[in-house]
Amino acid sequence: MNTHADPAIFKEAMIVLGAAGVVVPLVHRLHISPVLGFMVVGMVVGPFGLGSLTATFPWLDLISINRPETIALVAELGVVLLMFMIGLEMAFERLRLLARLVFGLGPLQIGFSAAAIALALHAAGWPMTQTMVVGLALAMSSTAVVIQVLSDARRLTAPVGRVSFAILLMQDIAVVPVLFVLAGLGGGGLGGEATGLGAFALAVAKALAAVAAILAIGRLALRPLFRLVARAHSQESFIAVSLLVILATGLATASVGMSMPIGALLAGLLLAETEYRRQIEVTIEPFKGLLLGVFLLSVGMSLDLRQIIAAPVPIMIGISLLLVVKTGLIAGLARMFGIPWRTGAQAGLLLGPGGEFGFVILALAREEGLVAPDLIDFSLVITAVTMTTIPLMFRMGRIWDVPTKIDPALLPPAHLAAHLEGPDPVLIAGFGRVGQTVAAMLDRHKIAYIALDLDPDRIGRLRALGKNVFYGDMTRPEMLRHLDLSRARAIVVTLDDRRAADMLVEAARAQRPDLLIVARARDAAHAAELYAAGVTDAVAETIEASLQLAESALVDLGVPMGHVIASVHEQRAEFQAEIKARAPDAAIRPLGRRRFRDLRVSP
Repeated sequence: MNTHADPAIFKEAMIVLGAAGVVVPLVHRLHISPVLGFMVVGMVVGPFGLGSLTATFPWLDLISINRPETIALVAELGVVLLMFMIGLEMAFERLRLLARLVFGLGPLQIGFSAAAIALALHAAGWPMTQTMVVGLALAMSSTAVVIQVLSDARRLTAPVGRVSFAILLMQDIAVVPVLFVLAGLGGGGLGGEATGLGAFALAVAKALAAVAAILAIGRLALRPLFRLVARAHSQESFIAVSLLVILATGLATASVGMSMPIGALLAGLLLAETEYRRQIEVTIEPFKGLLLGVFLLSVGMSLDLRQIIAAPVPIMIGISLLLVVKTGLIAGLARMFGIPWRTGAQAGLLLGPGGEFGFVILALAREEGLVAPDLIDFSLVITAVTMTTIPLMFRMGRIWDVPTKIDPALLPPAHLAAHLEGPDPVLIAGFGRVGQTVAAMLDRHKIAYIALDLDPDRIGRLRALGKNVFYGDMTRPEMLRHLDLSRARAIVVTLDDRRAADMLVEAARAQRPDLLIVARARDAAHAAELYAAGVTDAVAETIEASLQLAESALVDLGVPMGHVIASVHEQRAEFQAEIKARAPDAAIRPLGRRRFRDLRVSP
């Protein structure tokens, strides 16, 4: 058996890892969008960049990709994971609020944009039948790039994010009938099972059946499945089952003619309603970021700069018209649905460029002979070039970021978006007896909180009682970033694992030097360690228990309550001073009684 692998097999992987590990930090340092960075790398290492020079300089083959199809599958998985993450953020309740925009604004955008583009191309001398196909392709926008740009800027839940997502979701759904019609026009059919309207009805029935099966099986099986895996406390198993669910739902929808991203979106929507969504997001995020980078690389590789150089004027005119027409139409149509002009214009700028499904439609049109090759090449260049402008278009739209009256239909229910759009929460690490007591007191004073715990059975019971607790490990720095530590009002650490508590305090303090951190300590020695790690206030269980015992004894012995409380406070202050003295290097912050007074809300 040959145990020596061909190094060339790993060339594409090395290029992708190099882009993710070197180029992305570099463009971040230069304040350039990573989306644009990946695309530029794709242009450079692709078949129209360094790949075109390998015949003259063979050594360039080591750092170029001449066959984009070798990474096509991985690129598609990036879009699949992106749609899954979107589903985790949305939840069915919020998606239902967007139904009016998805099924109202979405179809109008596709129809009017396709018609306007078709008429413009027909006026330029192209046959109407061909321009209608190209119009549909260019009417599509880039779900992958737009959502990634919005996510990086934390604007997915903003009005522009919701409007953009509603239109993009309708575009993704519309791709299925569009491809079906094109295949029919070209004589491709769908497997010969039926023809015409009967085949279309059969395809729709299959798609609806697949969606219904995913929803039914998901609601019944996903929560028990993840609870079983969580009980094992195996990070590897959790990663494996998360990826399994994404791929299984994606393949289920792909098997009936729909796209894999739609299946992944459904899986995300189902898991968004469970207590495991936060840990799943942290688990999948690295895979999504890397694989989506592969997709962006593939977009860059499809861009042939030689075509732009050969005919710069027609291409520049086409790019300008596409951006202006789609942006204007989306802004105008959005206004018809009660969306402010600013929000509609921002969404139009984001969705004006072409998208990945445009490549799919144009590829099928070429295969079926529906459109002249030169018109297809022209449209592909416009699609690829405009996709690279999305980060710039987003920045242009930010000039209108001013407070404005928002259509209530665009706002999610308060209980769904409390952690994103409501009051800044208190984070509770650990939700055992101590954590639940802290949460009860926060509830009594109407202070929002998000709790994380690693006991799936406990989480299931408490979520049934309406507690805002999720499955997840807050000691992981990526979880703190996911919870948006910059907005947290405080962290209350109730973990009984001393090492885990110390790690969490150190990680939180490193990310937020000004954050209020109150931690449970086993004893005075552990409290000193926590102060050294950067905690604001450490509450030692042994000390508090002894003080409570003394207080009860003194009251029962007849000492006046006021004197007892005063003496207990004095003794507690002495203990705290002694503990702090044992951690001289700690960045001790003033305690006082501010720790919960500062969290108090106005009546």
